[in-house]
Amino acid sequence: MELMSGPYPIRGSVLLPEAELMWRFSRSSGPGGQHVNTSDSQVELRFDLAGTESLPPVWKQRALERLAGRLVDGVVSVRASEHRSQWRNREAAAVRLASLLAEATAPPPKPRRPTRIPRGINERRLREKKRRGETKQGRSGRGWT
Repeated sequence: MELMSGPYPIRGSVLLPEAELMWRFSRSSGPGGQHVNTSDSQVELRFDLAGTESLPPVWKQRALERLAGRLVDGVVSVRASEHRSQWRNREAAAVRLASLLAEATAPPPKPRRPTRIPRGINERRLREKKRRGETKQGRSGRGWT
């Protein structure tokens, strides 16, 4: 994973504003040996999605709808504790939040244009279906008396 610091890009030129991020640190379970009992390496990163002005209104609305199940009072939170160092967990949490927001603000996919199935394909499918039915019919013991 590439480590970065500072403003985290969401998509295009839109960045996660450092000032709107709320960090909380706590003791982490997991790797670290005796060190784990003394350092607050687990990171919880919170971002007020409902109150932010840094996202375009359309993106904000889209993210609020798509992340509705994850939001608590309009705030989305991400936790990271896989690394031993708090700094690497901070990076991991920020990258995770940025990718979560990028996915949530992505435009919806273009609607599928329905296409007609060519007649030849449909006829071939029905012929094959008929043939299979006859094969299976031949397996039954009827007509052998």
